[in-house]
Amino acid sequence: MRNNGLLFFGFVALAGALGLSARPGAPTLKKIAEFDLPGPGGKRFDYLTIDNDDHYLLSAHLAAGQTYVIDLRTNKVVATIADTPGAEGVEYVPELKKFYTSNAGDNTIGVVDLRRMKVVKKIPTEAKPDGSAYAAPFHKLYVSDERGKAEAIVDVRTDTVVKTLHFDSETGMPQYDSVARKVYVNLQDQNIFAVVDPATDEVVGRYPVGRCEGNHGMTLDPEHHRAFLSCEGNELLTVFNLDTHQAIAFLPMAGGPDVIKFDPGLKRIYVACSSGAISVFQMDDPDHYRKLEDFRVQKKVHSLAVDPETHRVYTPEQEENGKPVARMVVYEAATNR
Repeated sequence: MRNNGLLFFGFVALAGALGLSARPGAPTLKKIAEFDLPGPGGKRFDYLTIDNDDHYLLSAHLAAGQTYVIDLRTNKVVATIADTPGAEGVEYVPELKKFYTSNAGDNTIGVVDLRRMKVVKKIPTEAKPDGSAYAAPFHKLYVSDERGKAEAIVDVRTDTVVKTLHFDSETGMPQYDSVARKVYVNLQDQNIFAVVDPATDEVVGRYPVGRCEGNHGMTLDPEHHRAFLSCEGNELLTVFNLDTHQAIAFLPMAGGPDVIKFDPGLKRIYVACSSGAISVFQMDDPDHYRKLEDFRVQKKVHSLAVDPETHRVYTPEQEENGKPVARMVVYEAATNR
């Protein structure tokens, strides 16, 4: 018995050294619903965002060239917006009842009127528009032209590009910080975090992100002055201090990390990983973080959204055990960890 006990404790020590969970505990998420989308199945999805005014989930179906408006109260698709070819980013502008799609298929930014549920304008931009962010006090939309190595700046009152910033790197996800009143842009080829002043649309800072490689995804905790970066090159979640302009924590993620979101109420970070997991992390305080689990989902899941009111997590799936589907899955957050 003593020898068996030594072997057991040796295994536990080895599991800890390898980053495995010796005591897995309860899951961080629980599936509570799933529903089919208009499809077609087997086609890649991309970004989602939530319209809290109308309780809509806006979901870009990249490879299908269409975008869905989903009522979160009923889990029903209320509109399918066509003519959004290769839609990647999607951003809601509440005061104008519009949302904008980043159409990589024809290198345009689509303007969608939510009242009419249709594309009302297309704005030409540079190569492969991707993630986007809205700076509400400035009435400006920032769209990363990933392959164009640029950031297009759109005045949403006139729906025109008022300036384009060019970089020596492909641009990843931008975010607007409502506390600092700055826009942040990932320069993913250079592992640089760029800061843009939306009052002047000038780059006012560029900072290295430490061990993070390929900083494509980004989400913010403006209250605690933190940015969370999804580093595709070496599969690390990187916590970046926005006051000191330094990376302060690195945590391993599952393979193929992409879109990252923060739930400020639960202080929880979620990363959609195409290997078949949502990596879940907990902020204990602004300087201390821990990984809760790699919650298993279907493979090729690239994106997710978090409803800050209900703490529900939404993620689109394009396959089930290798078979093509087109559906949205809804998870409830478990808080017993």
